[in-house]
This record gives sequence, structure tokens and C-alpha cells, in this order.
Amino acid sequence: MADIIVVDPEILVGKPVIRGTRISVEFVINLLAQGWKEEDILRNYPHLTKEDISACLKYVSEIIQSERVFPLPSTRVA
Repeated sequence: MADIIVVDPEILVGKPVIRGTRISVEFVINLLAQGWKEEDILRNYPHLTKEDISACLKYVSEIIQSERVFPLPSTRVA
């Protein structure tokens, strides 16, 4: 994944992008969240590969796994 997803302050202000493109991980994940299928993305962005899409998903998965969560006191009212 490290060879596919890159962060460069000169490209999209440092957002993680697919190497050799200006397509951000965020953009690909948003397309998937909107219901686009992998085939839809590949058809509309033919310079991308299945590996690029998988790398985006893996990148986001790793970010979420490394997220630190601090429990807050419950504010429920009975």
C-alpha cells in the first residue's frame, strides 16, 4: 500500500492520493460510500486499478484502527 498511497504537500495540500494521480483516497472512499461499485470507478477513471481501490480501503482501515477513542461520561437522561 505504501507504494500506492502517497502524501505530498505539493499535491492536494498533502491529502493522501493514489501515486501518479491527483485522485485522493477521500474521493475514492466517497464514491464507494455513494454506492459506486469498483467497476463504476474503473470505467470512469480507467487509469486506476483494482489495486489502487484496495489500497484506498486498506489506508482508511488502518487509519480507523489506529484511532484513539476516549470514552465520555454518559449524558443519558432517563
